[in-house]
Amino acid sequence: MQRHREKATILSVLSMGLGQIYNRQFIKGIIFLLVEAWGIFYFSGNLGRSLWGIVTLGDAPRRLVKGKWLDGDHSIFILVQSLITLLFFVLFIILYIMIIRDAYKTAQNREKGIKPNSFKQSVRYIMDYKFAQSFLSLPAIGILFFTIMPIIFMIMLAFTNYSAPNHIPPAKLVDWVGFQTFRDLLTLKTWSHTFFGVLSWTIIWAILSTFTTYLGGLLVALLINQQGIKFKGLWRTILVIPYAIPQLISLLVMRNMFNGQFGPINQYLGYLGLGGLPWLTDPFWAKVTVIVVNMWVGIPVSMILIMGILTTIPKDMYEAAEIDGASGYQKFRIVTLPMILFSTAPTLIMQFAGNINNFGAIYLLTNGNPVVGDYQYAGATDLLVTWLYKLTLDQNKYNMASAVGIIIFLIIATFSIYNYRRTKSFKEEDMIQ
Repeated sequence: MQRHREKATILSVLSMGLGQIYNRQFIKGIIFLLVEAWGIFYFSGNLGRSLWGIVTLGDAPRRLVKGKWLDGDHSIFILVQSLITLLFFVLFIILYIMIIRDAYKTAQNREKGIKPNSFKQSVRYIMDYKFAQSFLSLPAIGILFFTIMPIIFMIMLAFTNYSAPNHIPPAKLVDWVGFQTFRDLLTLKTWSHTFFGVLSWTIIWAILSTFTTYLGGLLVALLINQQGIKFKGLWRTILVIPYAIPQLISLLVMRNMFNGQFGPINQYLGYLGLGGLPWLTDPFWAKVTVIVVNMWVGIPVSMILIMGILTTIPKDMYEAAEIDGASGYQKFRIVTLPMILFSTAPTLIMQFAGNINNFGAIYLLTNGNPVVGDYQYAGATDLLVTWLYKLTLDQNKYNMASAVGIIIFLIIATFSIYNYRRTKSFKEEDMIQ
């Protein structure tokens, strides 16, 4: 009874499509044979070089011969090309396994007396029952090559010495150095002092910016939602304007307003007989400034979110609390706040993670400045993400920037997953219907 299954499986292992041809699915089998022919042609000329390239990263630097420069191996191009080829090879192997399984299942149906589908029937089956999976395979491949592959590439760069001035292709080759980059970042004093300083400010910034915008949005939403407040629509419109204006414009305007020399804020302080403050040039005041400006930009977002939640809280809960003799504060603590936190906890976690990577607010407002003398290419208000930007585009320290990027990913992923799974929104997702 297993004769067809054995033969179809063996033939599919020997060559793509032979199992389908054995099962009398000739068009499908020929298509798979053509795919295999392409694979043999492509991988015979690229797979060996890719394995060599990803191991060695090249072995011939640019050299001067008889007064002329001859181009050598470009380590980064070799790494990218090798990575692409290896990903194609992985997809090819997965496809090979799927074709073997298809031949096996079709042969199994033959043994049960079920006639194999023709090519038209197979296409119709895919369109009727497997359309979603087939359609999603295209964006999945796009995600693999345009999202996952760059992440893998970044991780691999962290284990090389790809850095100016001694290891920048094509003049110089790049080599694998293992965990040396991470050791330098965490233990070498010049780098570790900067890293831990920027990391500390990044965490402080994420906590304060998330807390202040959320608390401010909650307060404003509660005030507008109070009974007896007139012109609620007008207040909502006015308070949402900072969010409606593009953040780029708001931050650049604020940067000029807080300018220590000619900014209008210091001028108004001078008119009042007060001395101006070094808003953007002193490390402490620069940090205060970015937090205050971020409140101006971020409070409307939290306000809109919380106002939407307030309208969904059943009035029966407040009426029951009043019957029990609860005061206004007790109703807020027992009814309003738990309902708001239940709905907004995942968003709050997302905002915290987003603030860790809030590149625009810091870079457009302060550019990471003021400069700190004993920092490596970083300023007092630099976050890890803005420091990574400077290391990459300004200093060509690609290996160090990749290590910082990996650490950012680990921090955000660990915090987000751990805290989200601890929220009531996750544990009691069926509480509110």
